[in-house]
Amino acid sequence: MKFKSLTDTFTLSNGVEIPCIGFGTWQIPDGEVAVSAVLSALEAGYRHIDTAQGYGNEESVGIAVKKSGIKREELFITSKLANNDHGYDRTMAAFEGTMKRLDMDYLDLYLIHWPNPIAFRDNWQEANAGTWKAFEELYKAKRIRAIGISNFHPHHIEELMKTATIPPMVNQIRLCPGDTQDEVVDYCRANNILLQAYSPLGSGKIFEVPEMKALAEKYGKTIAQIAIRWSLQRGYLPLPKSASPARIRENADVFDFELEEADVELIANLKGCVGYSANPDEITW
Repeated sequence: MKFKSLTDTFTLSNGVEIPCIGFGTWQIPDGEVAVSAVLSALEAGYRHIDTAQGYGNEESVGIAVKKSGIKREELFITSKLANNDHGYDRTMAAFEGTMKRLDMDYLDLYLIHWPNPIAFRDNWQEANAGTWKAFEELYKAKRIRAIGISNFHPHHIEELMKTATIPPMVNQIRLCPGDTQDEVVDYCRANNILLQAYSPLGSGKIFEVPEMKALAEKYGKTIAQIAIRWSLQRGYLPLPKSASPARIRENADVFDFELEEADVELIANLKGCVGYSANPDEITW
């Protein structure tokens, strides 16, 4: 088995190492709930925390990191640019806002959250080009250790690369049982872009899937552990989310078993069992 603990890493195209499982914070409300959840994750051994301007909980992530007492350089912190802030100037201002809320000197990874938000539907290519120019400058200034994208399809990446001088190192997309986005995955792998899997538990819908229940019984693991292990074996970097300390610990306990290849395929082929990812060219936010 390639990965043996939460601190084992993938290596990005620029040589930066990123812990193989991240703690996701989407839908975890700002304040005490988010601070407690992130602290629980850090206590459970997670060293990779994923937040976003759009989640509204960056400040809580920063507070939890400070409270943990863990050295900043031992952690990998990701945030994402909000949809209303595309373009060079807005991106620069948004980044400073993120850093102020996190109360940190640098980010490990910064992502464009969506390629084609409603606010820029008529000029998304130009807006992304301006944003990426800002990303590249911040990266060269060592304020961000790695830069990437989220929810981008191949045609969005092709447009970005018309003006980019540094290729994206990560694409964070929805990847979960039955929603494998094969075209996007194949393109990213061919271009050395690491795939991060958000909603690896299908926003909770995975717990109702009979085939997943059967696999959990077969391996003596929980459904969540099966789904997270599947993500790792597919070469994705999963970002499970929970506010429950017990579930947070459980989601990290995936290194003492391996799924048979036939079961990895079975899970991939549960088409639509937890729905499908949103079309980034049709989102209304």
